[in-house]
Amino acid sequence: MTAIRSVVLGCGSYLPERVMTNAELASRIDTSDEWIVQRTGIRERHIAADDEFTSHLAIKAARAALAHARIDAQAIDLIVLATSTPDNTFPATAVAVQHGLGINHGAAFDLQAVCSGFVFALATADNFLRGGAYKRALVIGAETFSRILDWEDRGTCVLFGDGAGAIVLEAQTQKAGDVSDHGVLTTHLRSDGRHKAKLFVDGGPGSTRTVGYLRMEGKEVFKHAVGMITDVIVDAFNATGVTAEDIDWFIPHQANKRIIDASAHKLHIAPQKVVLTVDKHGNTSAASIPLALAVAVKDGRVKKGDLLLLEAMGGGFTWGSALVRW
Repeated sequence: MTAIRSVVLGCGSYLPERVMTNAELASRIDTSDEWIVQRTGIRERHIAADDEFTSHLAIKAARAALAHARIDAQAIDLIVLATSTPDNTFPATAVAVQHGLGINHGAAFDLQAVCSGFVFALATADNFLRGGAYKRALVIGAETFSRILDWEDRGTCVLFGDGAGAIVLEAQTQKAGDVSDHGVLTTHLRSDGRHKAKLFVDGGPGSTRTVGYLRMEGKEVFKHAVGMITDVIVDAFNATGVTAEDIDWFIPHQANKRIIDASAHKLHIAPQKVVLTVDKHGNTSAASIPLALAVAVKDGRVKKGDLLLLEAMGGGFTWGSALVRW
């Protein structure tokens, strides 16, 4: 029994040159390296230059992914860009990426699900490819969260960083039609708007006519995170018959090491199977999963045939999971 799957051909990433350490933050606000590391696991993060926009980061990550996939940009007919920090209110930053790559066919659009954005974008592109509307897609997560941070608020400004990651997907016929197939095996998306006040930006063109700053009730987010994350992962296991023991690599949204550790423990995923980059990247929102994936592919941990479990939770709340055979 054959099936059409969205198979990953390659991945790539880009991080701005500037690195902001905890020590630099401690020189500006009332915090310390010890305080940040103990509560989050973060040691440093990358910050975009003043003339470096989300589209610039996304284009560089997309080019790296195309090079890794060994295909020309003209082979892409769909771009789905997950971001909460677009260059402009409109048009979509994805069309700037499309233009920057020299593509003038197909479709390109942004998707906004905050930190869950990459999983939502992956699920969206997967459905388009499996449905036959497009053949090859760039799925990108790119953020310049440093632009929406209140640098006087130590509860939020220490957490986030800038960066971009991308993957190339191609619709391919897989002969087995089961979990041994390569590509996206299942995705599960959820949201619950009752939790908006726990993690949001206090501005927007339709309300305050300003950009606003990120606001978060950290304890409340932490309280909900582990339960919501494990919920959609259990959905993925139930849909495929896969168990935690079958997972080769757990690549979660890199928000907080304590959340990641607690989620892996609850799911009985061995610590050595968890990909962690939060210490070097901070929380890069929609970019965090593809950034972590690119690190694990580059250093040789992720190999062909490996089963990857992706998950994320973000403002809204939104949350989601994906099982992908590399």
